Amino acid sequence: MKPILKLYRGYANDQELIVMGHVFRPTSTKDYNFQKKNFKNAASVIRMFRIKTQANADVYLQHNHIKIHTKTLDDGYFKFCVPLDQFTKYGWIDYTVSIIYKNERIETTESYIRPHKGNLGIISDIDDTFLVSNTENPFMKLYILLFKNIDKRKVFEDVVPHYQALSSAGRNNKEERNAFFYVSSSEWNLYRFIVKFTEIHQLPRAVLLLKDIKTSLTDFFMSGRGNHNHKFDKIKHILEFYPNLEYVLLGDDSQHDPFLYEAICKIFPVTVKAVYIRQTGLHKKEKVEVILKNLESLNVSVCYFKNSKEAIAHSEMMGLI
Repeated sequence: MKPILKLYRGYANDQELIVMGHVFRPTSTKDYNFQKKNFKNAASVIRMFRIKTQANADVYLQHNHIKIHTKTLDDGYFKFCVPLDQFTKYGWIDYTVSIIYKNERIETTESYIRPHKGNLGIISDIDDTFLVSNTENPFMKLYILLFKNIDKRKVFEDVVPHYQALSSAGRNNKEERNAFFYVSSSEWNLYRFIVKFTEIHQLPRAVLLLKDIKTSLTDFFMSGRGNHNHKFDKIKHILEFYPNLEYVLLGDDSQHDPFLYEAICKIFPVTVKAVYIRQTGLHKKEKVEVILKNLESLNVSVCYFKNSKEAIAHSEMMGLI
């Protein structure tokens, strides 16, 4: 048995590269099997939340012909924030991280994005924004997570063409894509599930910014719940990290997205171009309408929509796509 090194998609601007991942203790437990059904799927999901992390493990980043050394934090998480000098590449770029176990090198490669100047930055929530999750009903959300495998999970109608259009908006070169970020209150445990789901449905490749990893069954039953400050902090960080991008924020009205996005727009009054909020219930929420009216007074274009067709029409009207 060997430790497991997991990397996540990173991101860079002109001065700094940020890449991250986890180191897990040696285990014979198999990784999440995306094809399993019913109770086998449930067992796989629960195992993802019982995995044990490795604190203070040595981790090495190979970058620009230099090997950079750090150690994992108490929860097995590591993050390299390193200066970027004289670097000219843009788009998605590979990076390599390694750990040493019993004199054997375990190496993994992932990629990070360095957006082209003049891009849009698109920041989207996940649950009930593009992935049907029933967030407002915790029992239903848990049931779906446990007993519906990845092939049975659904996206909202027309969300894929909308996101694909936003991804290529303003880009003449097919290789170039706008920077996409999926920010969620889901934990790092679900990273592979979310990535696989977005690949199956051909949603844009994105950097994922998730919540601290969970390592117990009790934590699993609280998955995606609790404080949403981490989402606010992650979104604020992205806008500070890329001050020259213009942003589109996409969320839903099932939890706190409208309140978080209102706060973000107040702090960054120049860079947020549009806010999209999906209506998840039968009726629009009065509190959300009040927030969106307030955003319009800050010159942010808003769209409170039930069907993604409305969002696409709004993006076309704005000249975003």
